Parts: sequence; structure tokens; C-alpha cells
Amino acid sequence: MKRLLSGMRPTGSLHLGHLIGALNNWVKLQEKYECFFMIADWHALMSEYENPKSIEKNSMEMLADWIACGVNPKKSTIFVQSHVKEHLELNMVLSCITPLGMLERNPTYKEQLRELKGRHITTYGFLGYPVLQAADILVYKGETVPVGIDQAAHLELAREIVRKFNNLYGKLFPEPETMLNKSTPRLKGLDGRKMSNSYNNFIALSDSPETIEKKVMKMVTYEKKIRRDDPGRPSVCNVFYYYMHTFRPERGRDIHDPCLKGKRGCVECKKELAEILINKLKPICKKRERLLADKAVLLDILKKGDRKAREVASGTMKEVRKKVGVFHGL
Repeated sequence: MKRLLSGMRPTGSLHLGHLIGALNNWVKLQEKYECFFMIADWHALMSEYENPKSIEKNSMEMLADWIACGVNPKKSTIFVQSHVKEHLELNMVLSCITPLGMLERNPTYKEQLRELKGRHITTYGFLGYPVLQAADILVYKGETVPVGIDQAAHLELAREIVRKFNNLYGKLFPEPETMLNKSTPRLKGLDGRKMSNSYNNFIALSDSPETIEKKVMKMVTYEKKIRRDDPGRPSVCNVFYYYMHTFRPERGRDIHDPCLKGKRGCVECKKELAEILINKLKPICKKRERLLADKAVLLDILKKGDRKAREVASGTMKEVRKKVGVFHGL
């Protein structure tokens, strides 16, 4: 099996975008790859360093969400990034060979500066985010990384770092392959923008039925469909997008023409979508609650995963130290 690494930052509640864009895919991938799934708390600290108190709580809730959605700790190694010191060791080595201009040109860095407006993230650490991300992958000699289109530039940068390291010190790391899941649509936020905790435009996996209904009723639709009998435009309606590309495409096909002809109102579509989402998330919420009620189970999962991750990472760093000439005799 090829080795695969992926992870998420514990910076807030996991939402439908995480479920559709990543978790459903992770569940499938763990049947075909040797999977390492990382709670990326160092990465979270890069943007949350001014108020880091929620990172630990978010980490536990994220773990519960992963397992509730089908990530299996018996099939995959689940661990906490900061519990494996070799991530930062390798990050130091890779920082020495990464040109500053390469980081400054990174389009994701510029996008994050815009998205996280008001945060003081013009820091050395945040600029170096892709280098630590490269270290995360390479310390396990990851061969494949599933990423969204917005992270593809980071992975290409990681590949460039691999080539530079291998050219300078001799071949050690594989160039990680980019796995873009083109069949999975990118779920928009409730307001039509990118779904993000920063924009507060999401439905969380942990939201109550009442909260889900309230949020769905506020979703943007076609701005010129004000009354029920106004002709709609499903092609630009975010509610219709949710039907067609994520949860109920067969139902979306049924309501397309009535909406187009002004025979179906937005309120009807929203109420039905809310019910679909509530039913979809109900089993996830129940399992999540059971897991969080007995945190000893979650801590045991992390203890075993951390141990496995450290075994692999420490072996890699012994090879790195030998390659770069850092004293490794003790």
C-alpha cells in the first residue's frame, strides 16, 4: 500500500464542507492506502496564537467528528502533530533550503491574508506554513496527499522542496503525488462565498436540528425570485446546488422545472433541504455525542496513533541527520 498523509487544523467546528470535501473521501481511501491522519495543532497555532485556548477542545471534538463520520483508527493512524517532535525538526532542515521568494509568491498565503483580515498573521511562522506542511508529509515519506484545489499550490511547493533536498543531499524522499478528487464538488457557504469558519457561513456537523433549519432558511437563492410565482434560476441558486451536487440530486431534478416556471417557492425548497440535512447528520451527531461522553476512548486512540507516528517519524529523522551531516552518533 502507498502511504498517504492528510490532516485538518483544529480552528473551529467541522462542517458540511469538511464532510463532503474530505471526510467522505478519507473513509474510502483508508481501504486502499496506509493512511496517516493528523490533527494539525501547530498549524492552528499559526493563525490562533493570540487566543489558543480553544485548540485542545477543538482537537478532541475534531477527533470525535472524524470517527463519527467513518474514519477507523483500526485501519488508519490518527495522531496529534505536536506530539511528534520530528515535524518541527524536519521543518527546521527544510526551512534552510527553501527560498523566501517561493513562500511570498504562494497564492494560498495571499488568500489567507485576505480571508483572515483583522488577524495579525504577517508573521514568520505563517509565511512558513507550506514548509511545515512539507515536513508533515515528508517525515512519513508520504507518497500521496489528498488536497482541495486551494491547497494544490502548497503541495507543488512541497515537491520542489523534495527535489532540492534530494539534489543537495542524495535521494531520500519521494515526490508526493497530488490527489485531487475531481468528482467531489466544492460546497459553497450559506451566503454563496467559500464555506469557512472565518465567515461563519456553515452548517456544523454538531448543529442541532433547530439550528440547521434556521441556517438553511437564511441561505441565498436567486435574488430576483422574490415571490413564489416569480421564475427561478436553479443554475445560480445555492439551495439548488446543495440538492444537485451533494445530497439529493434526484430530488433536484424533480424541482428544477417547477422552480424555473415559478411553480415552486424558495421556502418550500429550503424546508425540504433542512429536513434532508437533519436526517443526514443525525447518526453522525449521535455517535459524536457518545464519543465525547467517554473521552478515555478518544485519548486511547490518540495514544496509539501518536506512538505509531513517532516510530515512523524518528526513523526518517535518523536518515535526515545522516544525510545533512548533523551529529547523530548518540
